[in-house]
Amino acid sequence: MKRRQFVQTLGAGSAVAGLGLLGGCASTGGSSAKVVVIGGGYAGATAAKYVRMFSDYQIDVTLIEPSAMFVSCPISNLVVGGHKTMADITTPYDNLSKRHGVRLVRDRVDSIDATKRTVKLAGGAELPYDRLIVSPGIDFLNDIPGLNKPGAQDKVLHAWKAGPQTAALRAQLEAMPDGGVFAMTIPLAPYRCPPGPYERACMAASYFKQAKPRSKVVIFDANDDITSKKGLFMKAWDEHYKGMIDYRPKHKVVDVDVATNTLKFEFNDDFKAAVLNVIPNQSAGSIAVKTGLATANNRWCEVDFLTFESKAQKNIHVLGDAIQVAPLMPKSGHMANQHGKTCAAAVVSLLQGKEPPALPIYANTCYSFVTASDVVHVASVHRYDAEKKTMLTVPGSGGLSAQANALEGQYAMAWARNIWADTLA
Repeated sequence: MKRRQFVQTLGAGSAVAGLGLLGGCASTGGSSAKVVVIGGGYAGATAAKYVRMFSDYQIDVTLIEPSAMFVSCPISNLVVGGHKTMADITTPYDNLSKRHGVRLVRDRVDSIDATKRTVKLAGGAELPYDRLIVSPGIDFLNDIPGLNKPGAQDKVLHAWKAGPQTAALRAQLEAMPDGGVFAMTIPLAPYRCPPGPYERACMAASYFKQAKPRSKVVIFDANDDITSKKGLFMKAWDEHYKGMIDYRPKHKVVDVDVATNTLKFEFNDDFKAAVLNVIPNQSAGSIAVKTGLATANNRWCEVDFLTFESKAQKNIHVLGDAIQVAPLMPKSGHMANQHGKTCAAAVVSLLQGKEPPALPIYANTCYSFVTASDVVHVASVHRYDAEKKTMLTVPGSGGLSAQANALEGQYAMAWARNIWADTLA
């Protein structure tokens, strides 16, 4: 990909900003190199596409993903609220192969041999790699005993991985009687998508306001306070859902009685509700933990932010929600897309025997729907600090919405369409 094409692509895709990635992407050599990508989410799918593009389609790329379709976590709360359908947030992976020559393998990874540089699939096949990109998303810690019982997780849902549980949680709200209570739990940060639970509360309340006006949403937050966009969410709750959303901080759930739909807390009284939505504590996807890549509290993967190479294993790069993030860096879909491009540029450079780009700069925007049409956002710009060897926010950059409005709702949907195209088209 030529320099000017690269700049145009970045602008079109709401992606990595600035000149930091432009060095080291010229397409010379690398024709025999093999890159394997594990996980087809925002980071993995982006990385697979852009390794092909940045190498002028000279590097072989295989993407391993068990799902037939990409289902977006951003916008999925609108499905819970009844304002979008699953089809609206689902995109096939076909264009990665048809347009970009990415080999798609629908399977799960059983193990990684970092010494032999091979990936073994659950189906038995073994794939060699020169560079491995691991983008496994999140998995959940098994620290809520009641949810480990047979069938429990089919009744008490997290819906924190967009897909079947998203539709199932919507069905539970539809089946709930008017006057019933929908109780959500939020884990201690860090977790995927800081404002996501508060947006979900808004979407559930927007449905209740229309169809079940006597119902309520109770939010039990393990954190000391709202972790993102506090003032904007509180204003929305007061203006649109007064008396309908009950927010309770410092409530750490320790168990669930699935038979009675009862939450049990560390220091607070039990609470019974018609529908429970328990979002458990999270870690990097299990394959990363199993491979020894999760070096931060055995939960998150530490990386070199210039290349996203693992600090635990050479030639393995880790992206997206699985990493131990830099200061003020959210675990968001937009940020994962940035990781994918930064890593792709670095991997191409390294495979061509060049230094990776030295100054990655990227932006992040998180939109949150507070009604079916009104949206708020938080934005930030992050720049590599060579002295501290991490990403730091650029002073004076980013910011919050002044207030929720419908114009931002249009921006949010445009952002979604653009980033889905940038990742998958």
